[in-house]
Amino acid sequence: MSDAGTTYTSTYSPDDPYGSTSTDESGRVFTVGGGDWDEIVNAVDPMESERIVVNMGPQHPSTHGVLRMVLELEGETVARSRVVIGYLHTGIEKNMEFRNWTQAVTFITRCDYLAPFSNELTYCLGVERLLDIEDQIPERVKVIRVLLAELQRISSHLVWLATGGMEIGAITMMLFGFREREQILAILEMITGLRMNHAYFRPGGVAQDLPPGAVDRIREFIPYMYEKVEEYESLLSANPIWLRRLKGVGFLDTRGCLQLGVTGPLLRASGLAWDLRKEMPYSGYENYDFDVVTEPDGDCFARYLVRINEIRQSLRIIEQAVDRLRPGPIMVADKKIAWPAQLALGADGLGNSLDHIRRIMGQSMEALIHHFKLVTEGFRVPAGQVYVPIESPRGELAAHIVSDGGTRPYRVHLRDPSFVNLQAVPALTEGGMISDVVASVASIDPVMGGVDR
Repeated sequence: MSDAGTTYTSTYSPDDPYGSTSTDESGRVFTVGGGDWDEIVNAVDPMESERIVVNMGPQHPSTHGVLRMVLELEGETVARSRVVIGYLHTGIEKNMEFRNWTQAVTFITRCDYLAPFSNELTYCLGVERLLDIEDQIPERVKVIRVLLAELQRISSHLVWLATGGMEIGAITMMLFGFREREQILAILEMITGLRMNHAYFRPGGVAQDLPPGAVDRIREFIPYMYEKVEEYESLLSANPIWLRRLKGVGFLDTRGCLQLGVTGPLLRASGLAWDLRKEMPYSGYENYDFDVVTEPDGDCFARYLVRINEIRQSLRIIEQAVDRLRPGPIMVADKKIAWPAQLALGADGLGNSLDHIRRIMGQSMEALIHHFKLVTEGFRVPAGQVYVPIESPRGELAAHIVSDGGTRPYRVHLRDPSFVNLQAVPALTEGGMISDVVASVASIDPVMGGVDR
């Protein structure tokens, strides 16, 4: 547990392979370090110190996937905790170096698999900045990107609410959360052809326009979701078991968040109104009317309130985005950059429409060669590097993109909020009960695909 004099940093203690907490003039220091399992266990004699070392995960139902925690316990109190990651490493960043700039979207969308549009958006914004075409992005593209990003923010928060509720025993909330998420995934599948990992945002625009009926489906969903949020709160907010499990558990104040680099709902639940959609607007967010939700208490219950109310704010943004939709292009006008955006959904999935293929084949040989080279080789991006942050459902997500002037990324690295926020696990859990570890880790809402990528 943290207090006003807590410092969150990284230290190394040579006499303790686990990496113990220590104290200096600035207060208590939480350590973040490695160590072999056998060394950790052998360093603790349960007969002498009355401590035991246990594994939680990597397949424990409350660890949100392949997250592993090593807990050192005194009775039922967590004396030390440590996070072990890397079980889901897929080499996404390295793979992107072997695909052209547009094909790389197919990889980056799979990092945070609960918010693939956020992954795609930060990458596409970075490529567009390197190309110096930010001012050329059509307005319809910006509105579609905001619309889908906010739908997915709601979907992501629903997964958090469903799984977090299940881990604490609220099985009904798990059923309700996934029920509403299915409504959103059906809309996304109608628009992009896929429920997840869409690769729908592309440098310069989007893969295809909204299909007929999509806007009507979204308009029908808005009042439905408003009603369901009220239902969630009536089920949970005054529930004595829910309150006992979350109130005063997993405390982390603003100072601790800032020292650890923690962002998103965790930071806002500590009272700081920091949201990149307001502070550093992108994709036209400065034109939307919405509030940054904060809570002062900094505990698990405050994080629940923040996410519940962020669903309402996302619905406000979606309402405005639907009203802002105007006919227009969905890809930049520069044909040396613009990938074909005339696609169709058919029995074989998402692909170029036959009419578009006929038009390409019916033009000149030069047009056909250009189309072939653009799709196979790709366009060139001027040498340089950018860092573009956006507000994902879990906090600051940013792509650091480096170009050497070629047709493929030289380097792409993600600043993933799940990875950074997991540093808060010792601060949230040490000094608390082992039963509260479940609620504290769930309140972080880590997605291991983004952590390990």
